[in-house]
Amino acid sequence: MKTIRYRSRGEDVHHLEQILAKLGYTVFVSNFFGKDTHKAVKDFQLKNNLIVDGIVGLKTWSVLIEAEKNLVAFNDKFLSEKDVKDFANKFGLELAMVKAVNEIESSGKGFLLHGRPRILFEGHIFWKQLEKRGIKPSQFVSGKTKDILYKKWTKTHYKGGSGEYDRLEKAAGISDKPEFHEAAFSSASWGSFQIMGFHYEHLGYASIDHFVSEMYEHEREHLKAFGKFISKTSFKGKKLIDWIKEKNWAKFAEGYNGPGYKKNKYDIKLKNAYVKYSND
Repeated sequence: MKTIRYRSRGEDVHHLEQILAKLGYTVFVSNFFGKDTHKAVKDFQLKNNLIVDGIVGLKTWSVLIEAEKNLVAFNDKFLSEKDVKDFANKFGLELAMVKAVNEIESSGKGFLLHGRPRILFEGHIFWKQLEKRGIKPSQFVSGKTKDILYKKWTKTHYKGGSGEYDRLEKAAGISDKPEFHEAAFSSASWGSFQIMGFHYEHLGYASIDHFVSEMYEHEREHLKAFGKFISKTSFKGKKLIDWIKEKNWAKFAEGYNGPGYKKNKYDIKLKNAYVKYSND
């Protein structure tokens, strides 16, 4: 590996940023060694008793590569073929239907490294969840909270990966009142299928903490939550699961993803995936 530093370019930079991302750092993976990568490298060097200079030479490369090898694997938390077959049997679906939905609607692996479920925190939902609990969000808006508390949807403040937990914890910590904890955790989407936390009661969970604890267990629990969601949630006169059984991918995609499904061609992707798995 070449020695690289701030403003370096090339494949080695890309490889470095991939490793840093796996290790939980929020960096933009590209071929350019930017300020975000420089900051991450210095933090990694500090935590691993290396000279903190932001330069990735032989020693830093060696420790980085070893750290990547030693990452904890969470393969025992991933869905198996049996899980998918059991789900299909339980809900009376063709296996090809389940695999199609799992491929397209699942956001990929349901867990981050180090065992936490994938989440996305929504500040506009946090606003609504506070209002639902009789709290005026406007009283808590400031320069420090503008990235976690806002009235209209925006993706400007998304950090992705472990950065979303920073936003979630910041929101929950605005006040010691339990309502803030409940509202914050209800305002994130969770797991492989990104089910919003505020659905917990509708889906039969005792509390938001009960729902979250299940999301930490296994992708199987993510699939269970998804099953509850599509069998309990209605859209245009039918349950979402009924639109799947009818192979009406457009209606299912719209009910699950909203009107933006057309732009992302979710219905076409679902149909193509179903055909592919039907021919296996």
